[in-house]
Amino acid sequence: MAWRRSKSGHSAGSAEWSGFLDKSVRFQGTLEFPGTFRLEGEVKGTVISSHTLMLGDTARVEGQIEGNHVVISGRFDGVIFAKGRVEIQAKGTVTGEIHTPCLVIEPGGIFDGQCHMLAASEASKPLTIPIRAAHQG
Repeated sequence: MAWRRSKSGHSAGSAEWSGFLDKSVRFQGTLEFPGTFRLEGEVKGTVISSHTLMLGDTARVEGQIEGNHVVISGRFDGVIFAKGRVEIQAKGTVTGEIHTPCLVIEPGGIFDGQCHMLAASEASKPLTIPIRAAHQG
């Protein structure tokens, strides 16, 4: 399974796994976590992630997502605010609004709503360095 740790002790993703909600779980309220989190169950409310949030194939989420990197393979209805990127995978369906600097929709992915493309953060903007011309003579 993709969420298990490798033998070397490092997580499968680039950040530490914070948790997992199985498809049999129903949750209503606010979920907040610091690392990578995978949802397979039903959630109504707000989900806040400082790193990566993955909605698996069986996930059904209604409400608001605030995160950095959001990957959707299940169903989401609501508003997404992402500092990084939003990926709608082939089995993913999103209805609502997406606010992000980067949106990726794989073939087969469905998005019905509005997308607001945000400016990239100051750290990722190109740096302009003035160059003085040398005097010839």
